[in-house]
Amino acid sequence: MSTQTLNRLHESDLRGHTQIGWLDSYHTFSFGEFRDPERMGFRTLRVINEDRVIPGAGFGTHSHRDMEILTYVLSGALEHKDSLGTGSLILPGEAQIMSAGTGLTHSEFNASQSEPVHFLQIWILPNQASLPPRYEQKAFATAGKLGQWQLIAAKDGRADAVKIFQDVDIYTAQLIAGQPLVYPAQPGRYFWLQVISGIIMLAAETLHAGDGVQLSADNALSLSSDVGGEILLFDLG
Repeated sequence: MSTQTLNRLHESDLRGHTQIGWLDSYHTFSFGEFRDPERMGFRTLRVINEDRVIPGAGFGTHSHRDMEILTYVLSGALEHKDSLGTGSLILPGEAQIMSAGTGLTHSEFNASQSEPVHFLQIWILPNQASLPPRYEQKAFATAGKLGQWQLIAAKDGRADAVKIFQDVDIYTAQLIAGQPLVYPAQPGRYFWLQVISGIIMLAAETLHAGDGVQLSADNALSLSSDVGGEILLFDLG
């Protein structure tokens, strides 16, 4: 029998919010001008930003270092360029990761002149400083997450996931209404659940889009939904 404890619920409506002409962004953790001592990250997880960018606009060239930066597009298309010479288009169902390492610059723009782009950007501290900068992007079939866990990023790059230089595995799943989903959590691990869409039930708690939960479990996590919904699960050391 599974036992799970919600150590802390980070409600969607308590996230930080940045809204300017071209950007509508919600911050699960402290970011930019949003500072909350109760939202400074979890384990090595530092940023989960939910961004919406209007057509033809985006983030101009800027720099990062010593951070693993994962982008997961929910709708629309995101155009990426960086100092490694990479030029790419990130579409829904694709995971893109950059190891900023010793330093790189990049830009991200909405590739469409008519449709907005909606995506999550996630920052995780690397397991060592001054890594060589790198870029990786992979597409995942929608069927791979329907009613099951789909690994999109992993510390060892197994199962064709993008590689991340930290002790963390990141899964996505699309819950099917009325069909429970169980994750075989291992003792001694830490977990963060981020709700992307729909309504999710976990440990008698009802979760909505934008909610995040830090939790522990002795042997398994059990989730369900009456209407369906997409989630991200971080399995952290």
